[in-house]
Amino acid sequence: MPPNLKLIPLSNSFNLPYPCQSVMYAEDDMMNKPSIPLRIKRQSQIPFIVAWVFCLIFYFSQYAMRSAPGVMLPELTQAFSLSAVGLSTLIGLYYYTYSLFALVAGASLDYFGAKLVIPAGIAMLAAGSVLFGLGFSLSAEFGRLLQGAGGAFAFTGAVYLASHGFSGKYLATAIGVTQCFGMLGGSAGQFLVAPLIHETMNWQQFWIDAGIVCLIVAVMMFFVTPKAEAVASKEKGSLRDMFSPYKVVLSNPQSYLCGFSAGLLFLPTTIGDMIWGVPFIREAAHLDFSEAVKQVSMVPLGWVVGCPLLGYLTDVIGRRKPVLIGGAVFMLIISLAILYVPQAMLPPYLPGLLLGFGSGAAMIPYTIIKEVNPDHVKGSATGAINFLVFTLSALMAPAYGWLLNTLAVDSHITMESFREAGIVGIVGIIMAIILSCFIKETGSQRYPEMTVKAK
Repeated sequence: MPPNLKLIPLSNSFNLPYPCQSVMYAEDDMMNKPSIPLRIKRQSQIPFIVAWVFCLIFYFSQYAMRSAPGVMLPELTQAFSLSAVGLSTLIGLYYYTYSLFALVAGASLDYFGAKLVIPAGIAMLAAGSVLFGLGFSLSAEFGRLLQGAGGAFAFTGAVYLASHGFSGKYLATAIGVTQCFGMLGGSAGQFLVAPLIHETMNWQQFWIDAGIVCLIVAVMMFFVTPKAEAVASKEKGSLRDMFSPYKVVLSNPQSYLCGFSAGLLFLPTTIGDMIWGVPFIREAAHLDFSEAVKQVSMVPLGWVVGCPLLGYLTDVIGRRKPVLIGGAVFMLIISLAILYVPQAMLPPYLPGLLLGFGSGAAMIPYTIIKEVNPDHVKGSATGAINFLVFTLSALMAPAYGWLLNTLAVDSHITMESFREAGIVGIVGIIMAIILSCFIKETGSQRYPEMTVKAK
């Protein structure tokens, strides 16, 4: 080490609430503002950014596969001879393994690193796609489970790579862009796949071709992802130790505040829009099916804009909580308008677009949870919040459906039923705002004297 350089632990220098690694600064500047870390640090980030870009393709693909079955229901019904309930169960198998493997993905990234783990996730998604396209009931069920298991590595892997490739100043923006690609994939799974399987190829060929494309992406991902030293110590010989980072994440109360606040902000979109949005619009505005779908699709389009823009805003102002709480308040106002203002008084597409834009704030806790936990549990922190968010959605979906059926009039869900049941979503947003007030501020302005943190 050159004589004019000295290692200064950031956690000791600035009394941060989480441990950081040491950063090398010039000793001549120690009495003044610390200088920028060594240039080699920046150069080492570039391969992770390149790998992150490839992982965005993975995330786009898994979101497209998640939503694609919705545009081929008649074909699937005929192929598997399933009732509506059976078909819904088949498609829903995705979320069982997705929730479970959200934990596995985060732990394995921290234990093994990204070079093998993320390509393995893409390979599972590819295998699941091919199995689903074979057209047999058993293979389709197993394939859908594999798609969920592999898909769980997409977002967690992208965030893991982003956290190693970008400084804290731009991390929220990178996560917002990541979610933007996912929502674009969800839209592509509907608007692009529908004409594709009806004009160019049959539904089985689509799934087989998609699996082949994913397999190619897996190979490319393996070669572009840099080797990173697994954080877990080599003395640990048991794979059970792979999940030890969750002891750190789940023993931190801030992790639960992040998970539940994000999960509550997701509910109006995952349940209110994606499940009950079309029947609500048809009942409220007396529209046909195709027009209702167009209006409901404005919500994910709002996500495409809101996620990166709100993430960028938190980086610009150096504060996380004002944008998080502000986005939640905006969601509350739009949700109240959608539920209780007569539809004739609202523009046809704007409310859904604004709701999706505001709900982009639900991604901000994904950044915060990484900043309130130690550096060596980055992947596990993302896996934990993903698990909390999707578990909450999985539990609330049937509960909300039961409530709607209870409020139905002569087995018919009326507009009044939606308005009464909508109180659940309103209360959820209010609870998210309250929980957000107790989350620690982790933006750069919280510690203005801190420079770029070493990864």
